[in-house]
Amino acid sequence: MAANYLKKLPLTIKRSIDVIVALAIVFFLWPVMLVTAILVYLRLGSPVFFKQTRIGKNERPFSIVKFRTMHAGDGEDAVRMTRLGAVLRATSLDELPEVWNLLTGEMSLVGPRPLFPEYLPFYTPRERLRHTVRPGITGLAQVSGRNAISWNDRLELDAKYIENWKLSDDFRILLRTIITVIRREGVSAEGHVTMQRLDDERGGHRHAL
Repeated sequence: MAANYLKKLPLTIKRSIDVIVALAIVFFLWPVMLVTAILVYLRLGSPVFFKQTRIGKNERPFSIVKFRTMHAGDGEDAVRMTRLGAVLRATSLDELPEVWNLLTGEMSLVGPRPLFPEYLPFYTPRERLRHTVRPGITGLAQVSGRNAISWNDRLELDAKYIENWKLSDDFRILLRTIITVIRREGVSAEGHVTMQRLDDERGGHRHAL
């Protein structure tokens, strides 16, 4: 019994840190969030927040919450993206509302970024390890090139993070995240607003669910 407790302790600490940091973000950064919300409303109108279905732990869908960065519509992202939106993405301010997902336990500070439901058939069995943990606001792939690295490299990094996870890894990734955001590294892949979609890149190469 004691052994099981000690085994689960790092995960309990990880979750506690998620909640503490989420509350600290709300307490200290609410003025930044308020100003950002006002700017988004003035430039893009209502709604201020953007909700999108992503896949979380145990492949359960949930709604990720961000500040809007694009005009509404079905056109290409490059056309719909606004100057304000580009700044929000470069500085990661668009992701501040994900603090809600932290508080609800749908996400963690560190883990594989949650991706679209339509990507599910395109993962290899090893890449599906990403759904055995809570998805993260940042992760090993984000501090190793963010959107500028290939999908193969990105998904491989996520799998390695899960296979070799230690609580100390999260602290190192968080520190590297701060540096990455300050330097605005890897915001987009060449020729894309963010990066090419996984289902487009892998085409018909689907894997059995």
